[in-house]
Amino acid sequence: MTVEYGKVGAKYSVTTYCFLFFFRMKTSQETVGRNSTTITGFILLGFSDIPSLQHLFFSVFLVTYIVTLAGNLLIIALTLADPALHTPMYFFLRNLSFLEMCYTSVNVPKMLGNLLSGDKAISFTGCAMQTYFSFFLGGSECFLLASMAYDRYVAICKPLHYPVVMNRKVSTGLAAGSWLSGFLMSFGHTSMVFILPFCRSHEINHFFCDIPPLLKLACGDTSRNEMAVFMVAMSFVTFPFMLILMSYVCIISTILRMPSEEGRRKSFSTCSSHLVVVTLFYGSACIMYLKPNSSYSPDTDKFLSLSYTVITPMLNPIIYSLRNKEVKGAFWRMVRRRRFL
Repeated sequence: MTVEYGKVGAKYSVTTYCFLFFFRMKTSQETVGRNSTTITGFILLGFSDIPSLQHLFFSVFLVTYIVTLAGNLLIIALTLADPALHTPMYFFLRNLSFLEMCYTSVNVPKMLGNLLSGDKAISFTGCAMQTYFSFFLGGSECFLLASMAYDRYVAICKPLHYPVVMNRKVSTGLAAGSWLSGFLMSFGHTSMVFILPFCRSHEINHFFCDIPPLLKLACGDTSRNEMAVFMVAMSFVTFPFMLILMSYVCIISTILRMPSEEGRRKSFSTCSSHLVVVTLFYGSACIMYLKPNSSYSPDTDKFLSLSYTVITPMLNPIIYSLRNKEVKGAFWRMVRRRRFL
């Protein structure tokens, strides 16, 4: 059965397409097996080129993972428990924290298991699911950060209209649209890769199943797939980034026109945390997925991937708590309530 990706939307429902996608994955594995190169799984090389540092890497990434989960859980708990934080800004922050917990949990536990046990194998289906959820959550974060930028734009540039424009229905719709956009992007992205036959080496020179190193293992001409990956990345990374950029141009212009220095400082402080997170996330993601193929370097890609899959999720709650008086105030109010009880 042959189904062209570009025609699926017109002929099949989402459920049917899901079935077809996994059927094609199974067919691809069987075809490869008949060609005497049985690839029922892959080997994630990870950081095996530095064997003496495996246990050090395990300790560092384990601590990082625990801090990430604890910090983001704390942000979620604070924004839910404190009525003063029941605003659209903290609703989006709560979504971001939950997303970051899921995002880091897709890749880090498997990486920790590989570092500790030395068993670096991952099944074909497991690799496909890891790729799918990585792009699902990464794409959702792109649009969620754009929604947060729009929220700050309305709050600073149109403060009198803020309660009407950013009502609960609009906030929920923007968050839901962000998650849905990531789902649609990831399914197309992943299917373009895993319907390919893999007949070369089964060793992925990465610590998780990412698309660029996977394409290096595929048989035949992968230029169309590489172009499709590039175009989808351009659409789903560049479009929300342009929305963020436009929002901040308007925000900075409005702040500079404020007569009061205190007003300018207070307005900018509400945006600074989000701006830092956007810079960290988009900086590494754009370099990783929008760079030319000629500059492909496995070691560089591993470092860039670590920055947005491990480091940024850990830093997000720290950035938002240390630079946000309302979050710090909510934390100390919760501590005082617990002490009183």
